[in-house]
Amino acid sequence: MSYELQATVREAQGTGASRRLRREGQVPAVLYGENQEAVAIALDHKTVFYALEKESFHTSLIKLALNGKTHDVIVRDFQVHPFRQQIQHLDLQVVDLNKPLKIRLPIHVVNAEQSKAVKLQSGRVSLLTTGVEVIVDPKNIPAALELDCAQVVAGDILHLSDIQYPEGVSSVALKRNSNLAVATVTGKKG
Repeated sequence: MSYELQATVREAQGTGASRRLRREGQVPAVLYGENQEAVAIALDHKTVFYALEKESFHTSLIKLALNGKTHDVIVRDFQVHPFRQQIQHLDLQVVDLNKPLKIRLPIHVVNAEQSKAVKLQSGRVSLLTTGVEVIVDPKNIPAALELDCAQVVAGDILHLSDIQYPEGVSSVALKRNSNLAVATVTGKKG
């Protein structure tokens, strides 16, 4: 899925200026990237708020229109108000489409309901982490990584090496020879 955002450069910075922006329905943000100065920008709050609710927005290349120029960006960080439904701040990074990108992708458990652990042993697959840091080609960022649990039984521990990585995607931790546990399987053994 592709996303597009319209941005404007904001001249006034600081706490007071950010509060005024939020009252006007805008989100203060920062655009940064390789070989460029950080630029303070403002985005439409409603557009950003509903986009951030979608998991794919966090792992997609976003087309950002700023001063008649379009940038390919990804969301690096965002802050939400503790109790209001309000985005406080957004960090966007300009992506070079010719260089590999380090990004955190979510893990989706698939086929768990067909496994012996769930069907026969009253078990459950529990994720220990919700995402994995990977190196990927920016033009082909997958929406999520799949952890196939069709063959698991109670007591199994699934690691990074058990995830099915699409072509062109590699785990940062596995490159460092660190095969961390990502999921456990509970249930009655025997």
